Amino acid sequence: LSVIRMTELDVNTLALGTDLTTLGLNLNSPECLYGTFGSPWANGPCQRDPEYALPTCYYLVSPVFKSSHLNKFTLETLFYIFYSMPKDMLQACAAAELYNREWRYHKDLKLWFYRPVDHPNKASLTYVYFDLNSWERRPYLDSSKSLEAGFLSEEEVRVLK
Repeated sequence: LSVIRMTELDVNTLALGTDLTTLGLNLNSPECLYGTFGSPWANGPCQRDPEYALPTCYYLVSPVFKSSHLNKFTLETLFYIFYSMPKDMLQACAAAELYNREWRYHKDLKLWFYRPVDHPNKASLTYVYFDLNSWERRPYLDSSKSLEAGFLSEEEVRVLK
């Protein structure tokens, strides 16, 4: 009843709302209303242009990526590209570059392996793998498994250009 009688201003405003034209909104405007409406507590319409200027570096065009750039990257950068960009062309390019550097990807273990050729103790160390958790190369000491069968072939990794 107090809403109908309009005796309490707060209850009336809560129940019926506020006339938006008193807040500076032109409801008959053909433009979008949200472009100038800042908030119900603003004293006037908000500005369309921001009060800051973007640095010129934001307007520069990025250089075109070439797959020849990958041979300059470190192994850790290639692993980062491979693991952080799934289903991306860069992931495939990073995998191809890792294969060029004699690293092999194991399908079942989902790890990258490398067989060092100049290790002094070849009998005990057959492979080195890249550990995702510690982000470093570690020796693979499980000699019970034959890894060669699980590696992707070079044809499966090749990137068509």
